[in-house]
Amino acid sequence: MISANNVTLRIGKKALFEDVNIKFTEGNCYGLIGANGAGKSTFLKILSGELDSTNGEIAITPGQRLSFLKQDHFQYDEYAVMDTVIMGNARLYEIMKEKDAIYAKEDFSDEDGIRASELEAEFADMDGWEAESDAATLLNGLGIETELHYSTMKDLLGAQKVKVLLAQALFGNPDILLLDEPTNHLDLDAIAWLEEFLINFSNTVIVVSHDRYFLNKVCTHIADIDYGKIQLYAGNYDFWYESSQLLIRQMKEANKKKEEKIKELQEFISRFSANASKSKQATSRKRALEKIELDEIKPSSRKYPYIDFRPNREIGNEVLTVEGISKTIDGVKILDNISFILGHDDKVAFVGSNEFAKTTLFQILAGEMEPDEGTYKWGVTTSQAYFPKDNSSEFDNNDTIVDWLTQYSEIKDATYVRGFLGRMLFAGEDGVKKVKVLSGGEKVRCMLSKLMISGANILILDEPTDHLDMEAITALNNGMIKFPGVLLFSSRDHQIVQTTANRIIELLPNGAMIDKITTYDEYLESDAMARKRTVYMKAASDEEDN
Repeated sequence: MISANNVTLRIGKKALFEDVNIKFTEGNCYGLIGANGAGKSTFLKILSGELDSTNGEIAITPGQRLSFLKQDHFQYDEYAVMDTVIMGNARLYEIMKEKDAIYAKEDFSDEDGIRASELEAEFADMDGWEAESDAATLLNGLGIETELHYSTMKDLLGAQKVKVLLAQALFGNPDILLLDEPTNHLDLDAIAWLEEFLINFSNTVIVVSHDRYFLNKVCTHIADIDYGKIQLYAGNYDFWYESSQLLIRQMKEANKKKEEKIKELQEFISRFSANASKSKQATSRKRALEKIELDEIKPSSRKYPYIDFRPNREIGNEVLTVEGISKTIDGVKILDNISFILGHDDKVAFVGSNEFAKTTLFQILAGEMEPDEGTYKWGVTTSQAYFPKDNSSEFDNNDTIVDWLTQYSEIKDATYVRGFLGRMLFAGEDGVKKVKVLSGGEKVRCMLSKLMISGANILILDEPTDHLDMEAITALNNGMIKFPGVLLFSSRDHQIVQTTANRIIELLPNGAMIDKITTYDEYLESDAMARKRTVYMKAASDEEDN
């Protein structure tokens, strides 16, 4: 068990948390939620001991081991992948290194033998002989191929490093597991594996995530940070949402009844306070009036943007024809003979672990890259707007937010442009902020403003939820569902894929594709997935035979 007792954290004069008392117990998974800036990551750091609170204390059951998902992707660059994972259990790793050092000695003494014996006993008690196989199981589950397990971390791609660090946090069955955005940069297959791992994990988990589907799958409780307090709810994210909304409605209804009673008492007192025969009744009602207190309904720190993509024109029957597109980059075949035709009702989710393939295809269709082979043709009634995964080049200038967005608007009117920014929570003086100093989330909201103001009837979205908070993701999800045009998108957010897409195209690691008109959940259970798994298993078996 881990608990926060009267924890307060002040940053300057502002109290981020005040007198927080909460217990996290064994066997439960707690989703820590709240608006951007509410202090979710900060609270995890306080729980982990990385950050000291201003007042109060964190208590952990004696003897329990805590593991915290690290976010520094370069900290372990000089270590092997396998060693990096095993470092998740620091004591076990220390024993392994000390044993290796003793056995490497040329002048092995009696004292060395005694020490080695002690280490071997402790190593066995900690299931050290299973360490590498346990680490390999975690890595394979997260999609890190076996041939990379003994590579150096610096040789891995960024997304692969994220998976290794997650495996490190999960390694060794920690008693308390703290996860800050564990699904970031994971593909949907890896997220599904992590969901099953956490569902079957029997110890204490506290997780921060903006993925609503993920929270619904794994959480037994929700810890909501708002108003500088943390309120605990039993149930998953959807249950929290319904419960919190019900509580607000009940408070408003109770206040409404109290206000009606107050008005009734005030009217009686006003009418009869000067009447001698009614004076006692008026005095009695004055006392009753003084006892009525309205419930304080504080405004939530959560703010929901309004995302509404409205095309300037309808799409005709001819939308997009892709024929035989292939692309090789740095000697690797990324896309291999990709062909498909889009209709005017298609909302297509591009899925699969090959994220580079999805980005490459989107860049080709957006006109930012040429294919090596094949062609594509947009219909004459179509207009496209592109949301790239990497938007850094868009903001490498000295423009203000208003000036930046105005260049993409047909109507060069500041008031008109500010209206689109206002929908994305840029108000007042925000418009004169320089785009180059914006946070990751603010840049994404600017990009969504650009898509809205474009009036395009086809949207190409490459991981649009990155850096967004839960409220913005919900608004984006609703905007995508309502959009009357054609969507081509990739997203690690299971709920967005499931609720938006009516067609799934999976780009496979070999550059080929699977194309199905179906929902995402149905696709995961489909014969196509079973056939694909059979092909992969056969290929793996053939490699072993060779």
